[in-house]
Amino acid sequence: MPQRSAVIASRVGLHARPAAVFVKAAAATGLEVTIGRPGSEPVAADSMLEVMTLGAGHGDEVVLSAEGDGAERALEDLTALLATDLDA
Repeated sequence: MPQRSAVIASRVGLHARPAAVFVKAAAATGLEVTIGRPGSEPVAADSMLEVMTLGAGHGDEVVLSAEGDGAERALEDLTALLATDLDA
């Protein structure tokens, strides 16, 4: 299963609007995508509640995984999204 690391660029972390934008993008891939903090159990990236419970703040590292056709491309896109300040 392909994985990518990303650093949260949004000033408020993965909370409220940035989390909603990320969750919508993860769901749009049509793939099983997970997100987690290093060393912790990953959660479903298409679940707003689960993504917000990560408590990922500005500058925190997260690990994304995806399974299925197009997983590499989906992870590249989602990693780039997290590297953008989604509050700007």
